[in-house]
Parts: sequence; structure tokens; C-alpha cells
Amino acid sequence: MLGIILAAGRGSRMGTLTADRPKALVRLAGKTLLDWQLEALSRAGVTEVTVVTGYLAQRFEGRPVRTLHNPRWQESNMVRSLMCAGGILAMRAAVLSYSDIVYHPDAVNAVIGCQAPIAVAYDRCWESLWRERFGDPLRDAESFLARQGFIADIGRRVDRLAEVQGQYMGLLGIRPQGWEAIAAQLARMPAADVDALDMTALLRTLLQAGQRIAAVPVEGKWCEVDSQADAALYERRLAESASTGRPWAHDWRMAA
Repeated sequence: MLGIILAAGRGSRMGTLTADRPKALVRLAGKTLLDWQLEALSRAGVTEVTVVTGYLAQRFEGRPVRTLHNPRWQESNMVRSLMCAGGILAMRAAVLSYSDIVYHPDAVNAVIGCQAPIAVAYDRCWESLWRERFGDPLRDAESFLARQGFIADIGRRVDRLAEVQGQYMGLLGIRPQGWEAIAAQLARMPAADVDALDMTALLRTLLQAGQRIAAVPVEGKWCEVDSQADAALYERRLAESASTGRPWAHDWRMAA
């Protein structure tokens, strides 16, 4: 399998941290997010990685990745960046990663080990992390229900924790058969609708069209870095873990 990292967005909620660099190049625990992603992918045997760029694309020059550019990154959503990699996805199985997450190789291995055309990793231990990030996890939580190993519901706003069996992570496996189904669905949609489509909305649309999507459970050991507050929280939790000797369930680092 190869790796594809979607890194076109501005990451405006990161504030000054992304003033001069893309979100993937923000530093956390001594490395850039991209460094952590490449390390986890490599440990899982994924050494060929393509980054889909947009904002400050030149900052990826000289890094050990191929790049594809989304020239419409300012006026479209993440699905357009995914489509930039369509030529690759039509021929090769890939691990698809958001650029603002860090994760342990175990999560990558779990996705690789699933043979379904489309596989989506989700964290069953999400609630404690969301409480630390948001206070009330329902402020940000969306539905995620799995039945017999396949997603039954994803991406709706919810008012009950019972509707959230886990947190969608932004780490997926897509095989050529899966990309064929995705491309066919996108081809049926107006261009403006595709521009506005985010990944969970795409997955929900595929489910409504009858596409089966595998749900791959993981247990912690990942984080989403969506804001300066997130980065500060994770630095603090790692420092607390180091000083007390108590492991943190969402420590993604290789020794964790």
C-alpha cells in the first residue's frame, strides 16, 4: 500500500501556528505532524507517500514525499483534494490520512489489514479525549454507528452519546474497487456540491447509495490537532505522563 496525505487546507483555527506553514508542518512533541505521520506509516510498511498540497505548497519542497497540488484549495473542500489523487487511487491501494492527525502504527496496520474496498478507522476510546478538548463532548461529536463490522451511520450532529460508538479519525483505507465506487458517486453530483463536500459527508452519501464501508476499531493512541488549544493540551498531557509515569491513552508515539 502507499500513503496519501490530504494537506491542502489553511488550518485557520490554528491561528498563528499556520501563519507561515501548512498545518502538516506545525510542530508537536518535537516533530512536525508530517514527521509523525511518515514515521507511523513507515513503521507499518508504507514508505511511498504522496501529499496533496494547497496552502503554502512550496513548504513541502525537499521533504521525502511526492506532491500533487490542488489549485482550487481555497474554494473547495477536502474531497477535491482527494480527487487530485484519483489517478493513483484507481491503480493502487492506499492509506489515506488527514494532515492534522497523529497516530500510532497500530492504527495504520489495522487499516491495512482490512481487505474491504473502503475502510474507516474509528477510536472507541474517544470520549475521554473529547471531554478534555471540549468539556462537553457533544459540542463537537458526530454520529458513528457500526454494525457487524460495517458503518451504519456517520457524520450527523447528535444530542446523545449513545449515537457515538467511536470517533472518526481521518484515517482510511481505499482500494481501487473502493475508489471506483467513490468516483462514480462524485460523477453523479453537480460540481458545486462536490466542491462543498467534506469527507464524512462523502461517506454518508456513499452509505445512502448502498456502498458498504468497513469500520476498523482502534483504542486511543491518536490525536486530532485542530487548534492551538489542542496542541497545548497534548503537550501538557505528554509532560504530565512523563512526570508521573502514568500512561496517557492517546499518546501516539512509537514507545507508547
